Amino acid sequence: MAAEIRYSSPSAGDLSSVVHAPSRPVRIIELQHPTGKPAAAGPPIWEKWKGKMNRMTRREWIQLFLPCYRWMSTYKWREYLQADLMAGTTVGVMLVPQSMSYAKLAGLHPIYGLYSGFVPIFVYAIFGSSRQLAIGPVALTSLLVSNVLGKIVDSSEQLYTELAILLALMVGVLECIMGLLRLGWLIRFISHSVISGFTTASAIVIALSQAKYFLGYEITRSSEIIPLFESIFQGIDKFSWPPFLMGSAILAILLIMKHLGKSSKSLRFLRASGPLTAVVLGTAFVKVFQPSSISLVGEIPQGLPQFSVPKKFEYVQPLISTTILITGVAILESVGIAKALAAKNGYELDSNQELFGLGVANIVGSFFSVYPTTGSFSRSAVNHESGAKTGLSGIIMGIIMGCALQFLTPLFEYIPQCALAAIVIAAVVGLVDYEEAAFLWRVDKRDFLLWTITCFITLFLGIEIGVLVGVGVSLAFVIHESANPHIAILGRLPGTTVYRNIQQYPEAYTYHGIVIVRIDAPIYFANISYIKDRLREYELEPDLSTKRGPEVTRIHFVIIEMAPITYIDSSAVQALKDLHLEYKSRNIQIAISNPNKDVLLTLTKSGVVDLIGKNWFFVRVHDAVQVCLQHVQSLSDSPRAQSSIQDNKPSIIQRLMQHRPDEMSLSQLESGGREIFSFKDDGSHLEPLLRRKP
Repeated sequence: MAAEIRYSSPSAGDLSSVVHAPSRPVRIIELQHPTGKPAAAGPPIWEKWKGKMNRMTRREWIQLFLPCYRWMSTYKWREYLQADLMAGTTVGVMLVPQSMSYAKLAGLHPIYGLYSGFVPIFVYAIFGSSRQLAIGPVALTSLLVSNVLGKIVDSSEQLYTELAILLALMVGVLECIMGLLRLGWLIRFISHSVISGFTTASAIVIALSQAKYFLGYEITRSSEIIPLFESIFQGIDKFSWPPFLMGSAILAILLIMKHLGKSSKSLRFLRASGPLTAVVLGTAFVKVFQPSSISLVGEIPQGLPQFSVPKKFEYVQPLISTTILITGVAILESVGIAKALAAKNGYELDSNQELFGLGVANIVGSFFSVYPTTGSFSRSAVNHESGAKTGLSGIIMGIIMGCALQFLTPLFEYIPQCALAAIVIAAVVGLVDYEEAAFLWRVDKRDFLLWTITCFITLFLGIEIGVLVGVGVSLAFVIHESANPHIAILGRLPGTTVYRNIQQYPEAYTYHGIVIVRIDAPIYFANISYIKDRLREYELEPDLSTKRGPEVTRIHFVIIEMAPITYIDSSAVQALKDLHLEYKSRNIQIAISNPNKDVLLTLTKSGVVDLIGKNWFFVRVHDAVQVCLQHVQSLSDSPRAQSSIQDNKPSIIQRLMQHRPDEMSLSQLESGGREIFSFKDDGSHLEPLLRRKP
């Protein structure tokens, strides 16, 4: 416990200045410096893990390896079963046409979309930790697959499909590694502005890529907007009205049903049934009128997927960058919605366990002809809105998909391509986040700039470059903020011993000859030069706040409030030494206030504490101010005493104990002899300064 020095003072301050006036006890708490003895080292990490594992019960071990046991062991059949059946059926009906649409977007045969909506669901239900997340093919991942594989091989070749399956295996392995090593925090470096700008641009590219099914002719496969527009305009002479009219009509129906489903709880079933409605209407129209100008899905193999080992491992190296990108997008899309749904449903979700579950689903799926899958925003939202309580709803989705594969694939042969394209476009329209751009413009122009850069780079230069530039600019902003930290000049709030930023609190006042600064960041090699420059500016440029205390012509003390500083490195230590010597040559003393344990230990080991002097380290800013005020008073009384700061005299703490009745009262010292403060000894620990009423 900190040692205390008690003395009497008529002021709220903590300097001793005994006067013949009513006084009350106050105190200075001495800062406890490290003793030099090494602190007891904690147990090694492996010992902590071993102890944690020894404390785990059998139930906790089962939950660790099989997260599904958490909801299975507490399942309330009467309360949950009906809700899970309803939600699973609703999303399952939605998933069947969507999975075929997203497979076409990925450049694959629709059957691989159905496979991707079947096997991973069952695996995730066992190893995943979210109870409402609906996984399967999604638009953004499908676009990424199409974008990278289209540059390697033509989509009509078998190699294209084999590489898509290999990509699922690689994504799954990377997700499992990140989950096991608990590296989910890495995704935090991608800001929300980058995500929003990226998804907005990707949604526009996805919608344009589906235009060929509306227009009736082929367009260039690209993730850049300019080649897409050029291809659309170059082939305009091949335009066909029937697919355009059918696709537009189905798209309008989907958007209306989606809007009605969102606007009314009683009609929310319309949102989920929209894709099925589009497929049924399109198929019925084709069956009745049999238009030759509308292209159909064609024959789809019947039956469940067969086990097969992924091939073409010689292509692993060129797929690594895309694997990382797809994994990043999968984490953002899946873990983000999973955490939000977990919070809404009152249970905790481990993001690293979630990564592992997604990884296992992709790995196992790759042995059953699956391309990369992840959690879907739209289907997960519908699953939650439909009342899903546990992972059983996901199992129901898988059963519906299995039934579709086993019995309904002959009917899928007559689905119009424009109907599947309309389903994709209706799904990605919600990703065009113009509302976020307007919000960022109002709130933070820098984030709006980041959103704009990411969006336009993605549109004009491609998805990979867009993500890299967005993340790079985001990290550049972080580095800039870290290298240029916020530094505030502090002033004392009237009637208190609280010191706050004078720009935020204009009523706060400072003292002549003393500048108090607060550095709101760790100090390290990247920002120490900026901090030193700002400290020199504060020394030379007077602040605009009200000044009090003895009048002197220049700065004699710089008090650094270190409470927000959590870390200081060796470069900063050396810079602090240089700054002290520079100040010393101009008779300026540094005082340190409230350093935390680690920072103080670093300063002690490096010799900074001995260099500056232990007596210039304080628990509170107020303690430092009162000590400096005593020196400023002596300097104003005797100009020749200016060099006495560094002399070998008794410490200030020792002088505080010497009663000198002839000294000016501290209340007069604080006001420069112009204002007198009076106090009542009410025992308050807040030590307020009260202005005497005239």
